[in-house]
Amino acid sequence: MSDATAPNAPQPGGPQAGMPHPYHLVEPSPWPLLGSIAAGVMAAGAVVYFHGGTYLWLVLGALGVLAVMFGWWRDVVLEAVVQKAHTAVVTLGLRYGMLLFIASEVMFFVAFFWAYFDASLFPTAAIEFTWPPPSIETIPWFPLPLLMTMVLLLSGGTVTEAHHALQEGDNRRAARWLGITVLLGAAFTGIQLYEYAHAGFAFTDGIYPSTFYMATGFHGFHVLIGTIFLAVCWVRTVKGHFTADSHFGFEAAAWYWHFVDVVWLFLFTCVYWWWGSAAAAH
Repeated sequence: MSDATAPNAPQPGGPQAGMPHPYHLVEPSPWPLLGSIAAGVMAAGAVVYFHGGTYLWLVLGALGVLAVMFGWWRDVVLEAVVQKAHTAVVTLGLRYGMLLFIASEVMFFVAFFWAYFDASLFPTAAIEFTWPPPSIETIPWFPLPLLMTMVLLLSGGTVTEAHHALQEGDNRRAARWLGITVLLGAAFTGIQLYEYAHAGFAFTDGIYPSTFYMATGFHGFHVLIGTIFLAVCWVRTVKGHFTADSHFGFEAAAWYWHFVDVVWLFLFTCVYWWWGSAAAAH
């Protein structure tokens, strides 16, 4: 007699179907494929736009990425809140996954800092062996970069306060502090856009603008993504999705936000303060 016809075998769809276990086997999802396509269109559109072409593909790609984020997050929230699929074992895996993701992000910024330090510490004849290049007027570290630093540091404190409130089961206070954090993240983005609009150099003006915009712009993109991440957590906090014992979605957002804070401290010190002060001295 086969297993399928055994008297005690679980019947398909019956109450005993499947073996109970703490692992979550996800259903087939279109979001990884659609996300890759949208991100590819956005990246290609950015290249076209930076070379003087239309910005249409960049906008379409960005809208596609946002749509994928919405759909994917919606499914994950349903798994966590409705299906109760995020068991302790699953949550542990999510923690490892988030830590590995942040580690991969660290490698991105290591590459950008490497390019910046290689160009600044070993300037070539193309820029007259001088850093910053003689044709570049650097952005002073005061007032805008320092203001952005204060905004991000303050946001790190508010998101920590929101975490403490969640741990105490006070969702209303957590939502209040989380909302302040989202506003601070939006303020940082606004200040950076203002700084870029009034910078005295363009992306194509040589190695200094290239490394400057790549490092600070990539960080600014992370701030934007982190702000959206925290805004989603704010909505979930208001809806009561998080409890004192189960709120990893918020913890992941907080980890990401603190990572963004730390990277900015390095950027402010190395890109704005160090070489900005050296240029002012000359």
